[in-house]
Amino acid sequence: MSLPEPKLGSGPWIMGVLNVTPDSFSDGGAYLEAGAAVDHALAMLEDGADIIDVGGESTRPGAPSSSAAEELARVLPVIERLRARTTAPISIDTMKPDVARAACAAGATIWNDVTALAYAPESVATAAELGCIVILMHMQGEPRTMQANPVYDDVVADVAAFLEERADIAEAAGVRPENIFVDPGLGFGKTLGHNLELIRGLPHIRARTQRRMAFGASRKSFIAALDPGAPTDGRLGGSLAAALAAWEFGADVLRVHDVRETAQALKVWLAVGAGA
Repeated sequence: MSLPEPKLGSGPWIMGVLNVTPDSFSDGGAYLEAGAAVDHALAMLEDGADIIDVGGESTRPGAPSSSAAEELARVLPVIERLRARTTAPISIDTMKPDVARAACAAGATIWNDVTALAYAPESVATAAELGCIVILMHMQGEPRTMQANPVYDDVVADVAAFLEERADIAEAAGVRPENIFVDPGLGFGKTLGHNLELIRGLPHIRARTQRRMAFGASRKSFIAALDPGAPTDGRLGGSLAAALAAWEFGADVLRVHDVRETAQALKVWLAVGAGA
């Protein structure tokens, strides 16, 4: 399984965030109805998204867990309708192997897992069986408690070692190496300082893991820590700055809410670089 070339050619893949949840930190409740969710996904594809990432459980700090049945009721109608309207890659953002299996049967081809396939004993084997692309993310703790007091010896080295180990486990279980992406998990059990160190440390993570890398900083709270008082829908500038830095430092996939603005920023960045 492989991804089509990015719409921006030499740029990264842009992954548009589609939360079909009542409580996600940025757009919770906005796309609970399947028709509205599909319309938004198609608009993101028109704006320049290469991938749509569908999530049915909020993983914001402090978020309660959802049952597999709740997730499936939210995501399956959206994936089915979206697959009928587009051939673009669809990602399922879930930690539950049963949800990933059903989502892939409905048309998803990417499993984006915040637990790096560690949530359930059968997660790794399920990913290998499905043959899908997997994105393995680092998270310290769990969403309900991860921001309580995150501590690392060396955040870049610790995250890189974790991702290297999880990627090797997945490959050993039968996930094809070209199907494995890693994600440092900005904001998932990290302080402001940790997040900034991770962005600067992306080249080390890429070199240590020898895997393609996904990155998501869009609208996250560390931006408001640098610009106090910025609401979630007022963090576009910080989101674009982080996205451009991540692309410069080796990210292959940028997971974003503001697709059109990200695509435009990348077009300018790539055009400037082409003349260097």
